[in-house]
Amino acid sequence: MKKTFALIVFLCLAFNSYASYILIPMDVESQQNHLKAYGVTYWTLEKQTKVKWLLNYKGGSFLLPDAEEIRRECTIRGVSFEVVSSSKAEEILDFIASPSQNMEAVVLEKAPKIAVYSPSGLQPWDDAVTMVLTYAEIPYETIYDEDVLNDGLLLYDWLHLHHEDFTGQYGKFYRAYKSASWYINEKKEAEALALKLGYDKVSQEKLAVAKKIRDYVIGGGFMFAMCSATDSFDIALSAEGVDICEPMFDGDGSDPNYQGKIDYNRTFAFKDYLLERNPNVYEFSSIDMTSKRSIPPTTDYFSLMEFSAKWDPIPSMLCQNHTALVKGFMGQTTSFTRDEIKSNVLVMGENKTNGEAKYIHGIKGKGFFTFYGGHDPEDYTHKVGDPKTELDLHPTSPGYRLILNNVLFPAAKKKKQKT
Repeated sequence: MKKTFALIVFLCLAFNSYASYILIPMDVESQQNHLKAYGVTYWTLEKQTKVKWLLNYKGGSFLLPDAEEIRRECTIRGVSFEVVSSSKAEEILDFIASPSQNMEAVVLEKAPKIAVYSPSGLQPWDDAVTMVLTYAEIPYETIYDEDVLNDGLLLYDWLHLHHEDFTGQYGKFYRAYKSASWYINEKKEAEALALKLGYDKVSQEKLAVAKKIRDYVIGGGFMFAMCSATDSFDIALSAEGVDICEPMFDGDGSDPNYQGKIDYNRTFAFKDYLLERNPNVYEFSSIDMTSKRSIPPTTDYFSLMEFSAKWDPIPSMLCQNHTALVKGFMGQTTSFTRDEIKSNVLVMGENKTNGEAKYIHGIKGKGFFTFYGGHDPEDYTHKVGDPKTELDLHPTSPGYRLILNNVLFPAAKKKKQKT
């Protein structure tokens, strides 16, 4: 009996000594395809296998249990990896756990279910998030107004909003595109959908959608917004019960002195902004810095903030990258005026040349939101009708990595944020 027990102990020790892990490094020197590395990590989570996200270790690496199918998947997708022994993995984790290191190992438990808010049919612009999800081979589902109003968001852990206008002003495209067929068709379709759903105006229907999304976040959902979805979402919430649309948008005039009726208490991120009344100006409000900046494209970069990985793992996760300096890019909403961001919202990325915020994050109720200014991280001035970005040419894009950080964030085992 003693011999049998000793043999079992020996075999267990031998197994542990030969057990191994897959390390997917995410630094600039070691990884040839950062974007697809997120896809492999997501794919592993889908297999009900936990992953450790090694914050600030080699650019935010991933530690996965060793398995032949994971090795094969990395090879097929062109993701750099190395196999490390159990003792080496423990050595890495001990190093990360040291109080002297600004690092942390966060457990990722479950692949989040992802929804992208987007109308059916071809849009005259591309969506950076759907492009990178497709490139990384991370599955998502598309939902729109009817699904949202019917509480379809309850099925998802993560929601993306991109080039959207929740104010009912059709993206403020009136001056440049009022005669374009796509603009005319989109306006007709939006009006028809609003009537179908029981609303007299598109602005009223979009407000109802924005409020459902608000409730989704308050209930524990995660919302990631880019470009004009960031400020138009907050503006719509703050203008509840106020007509801010001119006649070409909704058939009647706006409320007199509507600026004085805006309620900033209803917003997620922004305060004290002034709305742009002129329907011929391609801008919603003073939140956006696009027209207030004079930065040459060659020097347009924003810096990622450094946070304590052990004390503030959430912003640390969202800022993981292989560089702290990220190439800037424009959009209808390019970046955010610092003075118009609420004090409880965290600025995670800023352009220090003029103090504008590019990348911000906050908590609302039980949920979280991230706003990322700009349209396409690898197309500086993406315009309506431009060809889409080919991510095969940008597999290590730091700007796109920030999107994928947000995609994986809901998978993390939650710890209370210290600050």
